[in-house]
Amino acid sequence: MTIKNTLMLAAAGVLAVSLAGCAGTADRAPAKNGYKAQKVVYHMNDLNWGYRGLRNMKNHLNALGDKNLKAVMVFHSSGGFIVVDGKKDKKGHKFGDQIQELANRGVKFALCANTVRGKKIPKDKINLNAEIVPSGVAEVAELQFKGYVYVKP
Repeated sequence: MTIKNTLMLAAAGVLAVSLAGCAGTADRAPAKNGYKAQKVVYHMNDLNWGYRGLRNMKNHLNALGDKNLKAVMVFHSSGGFIVVDGKKDKKGHKFGDQIQELANRGVKFALCANTVRGKKIPKDKINLNAEIVPSGVAEVAELQFKGYVYVKP
């Protein structure tokens, strides 16, 4: 194979990957503020980023409008404690009210079962809005394959 053919194949591969990333974007409905409807997964793996991450989600909803954002927040590692009732971050923030407000607006919450076991989180302390999934990182990847855009606050 010549260098020219190799470069052409490489360019075609880059184009194919770029276009694959845009799949499904043409049919997105208009939202607010010039945006279009979106699907996002927020990856939350640090308790001390919980307040900011939940606030980011609220701002995201406000920008697009509730009906225009399909959102899932996935929690694992110390971020799993964000959906544990009564837990606080290092600044003293609790999260229950923010979680309920976001759940009322349609946000879904997924908590890693490995984190529940590894951190010995009592199931009766997990926020009722959170669904336990087998693996947090696998959930993030699966949602990306389903067209959700990855956000890491």
